[in-house]
Amino acid sequence: MKRALAMILAAVMMFALVACGETTTNNGSSGNTGDTSNTGDTGTVANKDKPLVWYNRQPSNSATGELDMTALSFNDNTYYVGFDANQGAELQGTMILDYITKAIESGTEIDRNGDGIIGYVLAVGDIGHNDSIARTRGVRSALGTAVEVDGAIDSTPVGTNVDGKSTYVKDGELTIGGTTYVVRELASQEMKNSAGATWDAATAGNAIGTWSASFGEQIDIVASNNDGMGMAMFNAWSQANGVPTFGYDANSDAVAAIANGYGGTISQHADVQAYLTLRVLRNALDGVDMDTGIGTADDAGNVLSSDVFYYDEATRSYYALNVAVTAENYQDFLDSTVTYAPVSNQLDATAHPTKNVWLNTYNAADNFLGSTYKPLLQKYDDLLNLNVEYVDGDGQTESNITNRLGNPSAYDAFAINMVKTDNAASYTGLLSQ
Repeated sequence: MKRALAMILAAVMMFALVACGETTTNNGSSGNTGDTSNTGDTGTVANKDKPLVWYNRQPSNSATGELDMTALSFNDNTYYVGFDANQGAELQGTMILDYITKAIESGTEIDRNGDGIIGYVLAVGDIGHNDSIARTRGVRSALGTAVEVDGAIDSTPVGTNVDGKSTYVKDGELTIGGTTYVVRELASQEMKNSAGATWDAATAGNAIGTWSASFGEQIDIVASNNDGMGMAMFNAWSQANGVPTFGYDANSDAVAAIANGYGGTISQHADVQAYLTLRVLRNALDGVDMDTGIGTADDAGNVLSSDVFYYDEATRSYYALNVAVTAENYQDFLDSTVTYAPVSNQLDATAHPTKNVWLNTYNAADNFLGSTYKPLLQKYDDLLNLNVEYVDGDGQTESNITNRLGNPSAYDAFAINMVKTDNAASYTGLLSQ
């Protein structure tokens, strides 16, 4: 009789767990995947308490850049994974400046029409994105065209500035080999298509067509906030006209194009970022110290060195460091989808059982996320025993993504890449229901 009563009580408890819309966990901080073998499940986890990683787009005010600490501290297992935008921006600007300097010193004519002005055009990704803002500032700072407003470099696109009268930038000056050159931002614009998607490569290709038709001989350098837009301009015009083009992301096609005149790009260590995106979730799901497999070796020997990442505790953010990719070292970066060797060891499935993760990218058409980041994630998810459902957005509306997060209880953790950095509440609201 007692045994029968115990069985009835157990059945009632199991029904309650299923009905409450939560998943069970082996450590009280994460959920299981439905396979409870060898997991030692002891508790339930509400969706609002499940591990969450914001990645690639840091929750922030798109107008001011102020971080959204409410989103970044949504629960005890919420983090951000990205890269050091300011360090990378400085690298990109310095890379362009070094290219100009070395070319002139070697006798290569950068000033194509001999007017004494080194003119450049700039493709801006998203005027409300912190990374885009940083890259615009980095180029302007290095080339001496920056104008400060309230203590910060103005990142506003100039439209066209052939006459040098824009108030958003100023003419810079470079003295190389005894010759002084004026440096001028001839044109810049946000590459946003008619549907509202930003960082749009096709728009950049059209823009360089318009600019080159109007003042093509004055364009000596092409700069871009990313390689997707940079390669669109390179293929549409600058390669055929021998104009060095500089991007950001070290996408495989851009790195390969360095052999054909693409000036250079910046690797934001996507291999490290993709690993961190999933590793942080894995650690939270396992209930281990968050530094495991990151700054401290895990049981498979995975560990990152301090020269490729750092953690900022105040913002709960992991940042990968950047590397300039130029004609001198591009052959080392030809395949952007190779996992980072020091963190490429398979985890034991017994000690780290499979968990379900919901992960989205803001735009299926984004070149960097689609051709570099996502393929890396798909390699790391196997190594870390994570069953990831990948959802791609349209780059325009948050609802295109959130509408497909209709059953968060089916997942143990979440990795989110917003369309707009202001919109974290669209996701945390769903998880809080």
